[in-house]
Amino acid sequence: MAGDIYNILKKYYGYSGFRKGQEDIINAILTGRDTVAIMPTGAGKSICYQIPALAMDGITLVISPLISLMQDQVRALIAMGVRAAFLNSSLTPRQMELATENAKKGIYKIIYVAPERLETQSFRDFAQNSNISIIAVDESHCISQWGHDFRPSYTQISGFISSLPRRPVVAAFTATATEKVRRDIVSNLGLRSPFVLTRGFDRENLYFGAYKPMDKLSYTLDYVEQNKEKSGIIYCGTRKTVDELTNSLNEHGYSALPYHAGMSDFDRTNNQNEFIYDRVPIMVATTAFGMGIDKPNVRYVLHYNMPQNMEEYYQQAGRAGRDGEPAECILLYSGRDVKLNEYLIKKGGDNDSLSEEERDILIEEGLEKLKLMTFYSTSSTVCLRKRMLSYFGETFSPPCDNCSVCKGDSGRIRIDKRVHSDSGKELLIDEALFERLRVYRKNVADRSSVPVFVVLNDTTLKQLAAIKPRSIKDLRNISGFGEAKIGKYGQGFLDVIIHYEDEADF
Repeated sequence: MAGDIYNILKKYYGYSGFRKGQEDIINAILTGRDTVAIMPTGAGKSICYQIPALAMDGITLVISPLISLMQDQVRALIAMGVRAAFLNSSLTPRQMELATENAKKGIYKIIYVAPERLETQSFRDFAQNSNISIIAVDESHCISQWGHDFRPSYTQISGFISSLPRRPVVAAFTATATEKVRRDIVSNLGLRSPFVLTRGFDRENLYFGAYKPMDKLSYTLDYVEQNKEKSGIIYCGTRKTVDELTNSLNEHGYSALPYHAGMSDFDRTNNQNEFIYDRVPIMVATTAFGMGIDKPNVRYVLHYNMPQNMEEYYQQAGRAGRDGEPAECILLYSGRDVKLNEYLIKKGGDNDSLSEEERDILIEEGLEKLKLMTFYSTSSTVCLRKRMLSYFGETFSPPCDNCSVCKGDSGRIRIDKRVHSDSGKELLIDEALFERLRVYRKNVADRSSVPVFVVLNDTTLKQLAAIKPRSIKDLRNISGFGEAKIGKYGQGFLDVIIHYEDEADF
C-alpha cells in the first residue's frame, strides 16, 4: 500500500515525499480506522484524505463549511486530473440536478458538500444508494459549542453517518482545537477508537510581530507601501473599521476591497474572487472572511484590532504563507481592543439556547481567553512563539529568532528570494526569469478562469526559475508538477525558460 500512495502522490501532486504526519494519517484511514488530525494551517491536511480517496474504491465525501473552500479544492483537483465536484447553494437547481445525477453514476471520486446538504432528501437518496468509503469532516472544531466557530449544522453529521447502510471511515480535520474541543469532536461525531495525531502548531516560516503604534492607520499605510507587490489580508474588529480602512487605502492609491457580513452575498463573493484570483492584492475584512480560504500566496496577515482569543488569532494569522514560503503575521494592539472584545464576548452570551449557568461559563471562559490574548499582544520579554505554542499545550525553547520580541522589535523580515528543492538544497532564484514565469502563469490562469495557484504555486515557480529545466523529463524533477499539469502546462513553461535562456546567450 505504501508504494501505491507514493505513486499517487507523484502522479497527481508531483511530490516525491510526504510532510510530517501525512503518511501516518493516510495509512490509518486506509486500514479503516477513524481518525482525528489536528494539524497547523498549511500542513497539507487535504492530501491526508484525498490520497486515500484515490487509493480506495468508492466515493469520498468531504464535509466543509464554506463554499469558497469547496470551489478552490475542486478546481485544484480537476487541474490535477481527479474527477471531483461540489454540492452547495452556489449551484443552480439544474446544476445541482446534473451534479447529483453524475454522483449517482459514480463519476466523481471526491465530492465536497456543505453540512446543511446532508439533511436534504435528494442527497440522502443519493447517499443511501452509493458506495461511500470515507467521510472527511473539515474544520471539525465547528462541531463543538466550546470551539470559536461553532456551527449547529455540524451536529447533524453523526446522524447522517448513522443513517448510511454501511458505515464509512470517518476522518476529522482541524487546525485549532483545545483538549475540550478535541473530546467534543470524538464524542459528537461518534468516532470509534480513533487514531489521533496532533502535529506541532509551530509554523516556522511565519514571522510574528505584536506592536502598539501611536497611529494604526499611519503604520498600516507604511506597511502596505513596503509590501505593495504582495498579497495580504487585514483583519478589523468591526464592519465600520473595515469600510473606513478600505476607503483610506484606496484614497492613498492602494487597491483594496472590503469583506464583512453587512455586505450583500454578491458583493462578498465578488470581492473574495477578486482577491483569490490576484486581481486585487489586499482584502480588508472582519472575521466573516477566511475560514477555509485556501490561497497559498498570502504574504502577510495584519490584524488592525486584537482578536478575542488565541484560537481565532492562530487560525486567521495562519492564512499567511500556506505555500511554506516566508510570510508575516502582524498584530496592532491598543487598549480599546480589549474593551471592544469584552463587549462582544458578553453580547455573545445572550443566547436563548443556553441556560444561565452555561451562559456564565461561556462568558467567563471567553474573558479568560481574552486575557491570555492580551498578554500575547503586549508581550515585550516573552517570545511570542512560546506564548502561542504554550496556549496549545506545546513546549518551546526561545529564542525563535522570528518574532518581534526575539528580534528586539527590530522590524519586519524581508521575504527572501530563496527556495528549497525536494532534497533540501537551497537554491538561488534568477529574479528576471521568475517574473516572466509569473506573468505567463497569470495569463494561463486567466485563460483557464482559475486562480494562479491552481496552475502552479509560487514554490514550484521559484524552482523552475532556479533549476531552469529544458525538457518534459526535467519537469518531472520539479516539485508540484504532476502528470496532468505537465500535460496541460509543461511545454508552455518550458518555452518561456528556453526563450529566456536563448536571449541571455544571444
